[in-house]
Amino acid sequence: QVQLVESGGGLVQPGGSLRLSCAASGRIFRINDMGWYRQAPGKQRELVVLITSGGSTNDADSVKGRFTISRDNAKNAVYLQMNSLKPEDTAVYYCYAVVKTTGSATGYGYWGQGTQVTVSS
Repeated sequence: QVQLVESGGGLVQPGGSLRLSCAASGRIFRINDMGWYRQAPGKQRELVVLITSGGSTNDADSVKGRFTISRDNAKNAVYLQMNSLKPEDTAVYYCYAVVKTTGSATGYGYWGQGTQVTVSS
């Protein structure tokens, strides 16, 4: 019913920048929270940053001051600007959205397929 498609991952040197994008499509009535999680090899998936429909954010301490989230409600899209990247930021990044679909009484969480971010010299 809802698809999330990410783009923008890749290989970057330490200190570099990347911008991830995620667009939602399908039977969308309203999107509540949107954001990004990541999962490094051998580790659990963890929150990177979330943004509410009103623009409030909740981000992990490890990315404060380096990563910035934004969203375009008209396009059902969310973006993650990642600056000053470190090797420990290497992970698969997943887009996440809580979506209320047309005809549904409540919202459900949906995941994108993931995009690889590798920070290495």
